[in-house]
Amino acid sequence: MSDESDRERVAEELRRVRDAVRDRALLEPSSGSALPHPMPARTPERTTPPAAPEPAPAPPRPDNSALNAMWRVLDAPRRSLRGWLGRLGGRGAEAALQRQQDFNARQVQFDNELLGYVEARLDATHRHYDRILGLHGDHMGEIDERHLILQEELVAHVHDLVKRIDLVLGQAERGRLGLESALKDLRARVAALEERLRRG
Repeated sequence: MSDESDRERVAEELRRVRDAVRDRALLEPSSGSALPHPMPARTPERTTPPAAPEPAPAPPRPDNSALNAMWRVLDAPRRSLRGWLGRLGGRGAEAALQRQQDFNARQVQFDNELLGYVEARLDATHRHYDRILGLHGDHMGEIDERHLILQEELVAHVHDLVKRIDLVLGQAERGRLGLESALKDLRARVAALEERLRRG
């Protein structure tokens, strides 16, 4: 009978130790499984939009007032005797030809000035838009860099969240397994008590 009582005493001691360990595992999470504090959410600062470059001063418009004054090459014929005699002598044709030559020369000058003006305007427009595209290209580069930083922070937050979810699920599973084991042990104890009560 002493062997039986020793065996029961040892079994009771083992059961008590096992219950204490199980209770600690269910109620006190281990310090090694504790996670660091979550990273604080960072609010990104607003970027300043690129300043629009000052447009270059426009080139001066060519002056066409002299050309406008010269456009009438032929004067109205004089209705006098003198005008009639001048036309017969050819002096009127010579003057008209000279006026036509002056007008043509001024027209060529104006055309050259107009081409220079258009080229200068196009060049200024190209330089202006090149500066704008350069500024916006730099700004887009900054935006891309900020997106990469935010992407890395998001990945770090997701990894941290996954670790925390794994920890919670692990604790819950361990708790469920512990409770199932405790319930199984409790059933065995109740069955043993019922057996003792039946025997007397």
